[in-house]
Amino acid sequence: MAKFLLSGFADEIDTKLDVQVKELKRLGIDRIEIRGVNGKSIIDYTEEETKEFKKLFDDEGITVSALGSPIGKIGIKDPFSEHLDKFKHTINLAGILETDYIRMFSFYMPENENPDKYRDEVLERWYGFVEAAKGTGLVLAHENEKGIYGDTAQRCLDIIESMNVSYVRAVFDPANFIQCHEETYPKAYNMLAPYISYMHIKDAILDTGEVVPAGYGDGKILEIIKELDSRVDSEMVLSLEPHLGSFEGLAGLEKALNLSNMEQSGPGKFELAVTALRAILKEVN
Repeated sequence: MAKFLLSGFADEIDTKLDVQVKELKRLGIDRIEIRGVNGKSIIDYTEEETKEFKKLFDDEGITVSALGSPIGKIGIKDPFSEHLDKFKHTINLAGILETDYIRMFSFYMPENENPDKYRDEVLERWYGFVEAAKGTGLVLAHENEKGIYGDTAQRCLDIIESMNVSYVRAVFDPANFIQCHEETYPKAYNMLAPYISYMHIKDAILDTGEVVPAGYGDGKILEIIKELDSRVDSEMVLSLEPHLGSFEGLAGLEKALNLSNMEQSGPGKFELAVTALRAILKEVN
């Protein structure tokens, strides 16, 4: 039986880190997957600035479950050397924040081209990440994401198995699979189950791609969490990434998203997402 621990992308609550922390604590959550601070990606901060964030977390009793980096969210044809340097900086920040996980991606594919054409380049770049992280104790957690090489379960599996190291694993995001018309359960789950390090809680409707609270879409989140509960005999983080409203930085995260008619996110929508997840966990237990 798994012990599920709640975390989340609190930049969907507010840009200010102190507000993010305050709201997480109000909701009874003592973990954060840190991504955006004051409208800027965490990896764009210096080590000294990041130490100040860590001090706030320590003072407030908040643990960093993962560093929600955008590493790998560049085009596969974009220059790589500077991006690899940014990844090495990210490794240092993860050490300061005392987290074991860096969330990562596998490069945007050119539109209307077969991703398989770029497999070798994707794997070569990931070998660079793996070599840079060797011996750090960090887990490089690849998230399935629309538009990148690893958008399907098969290509996510390809990356993990090709790297063939214990510290490349999967973040399972049901909504992202749904938006790629990939069956989350049993297909994607069964394919990736041995490698899932943690899960993003985000649901979506297959016909429209609309993101909805957990359990209200086609992501089969209840079924997946039940399977994890029966399979995992340790702690498992469920990291809320609700995307129920617009927030600063969303346009940079979701390239194809039209934000013109989207309401603002904030504490209320994040609380709605937490409530929906806790209802699912009650069913599991």
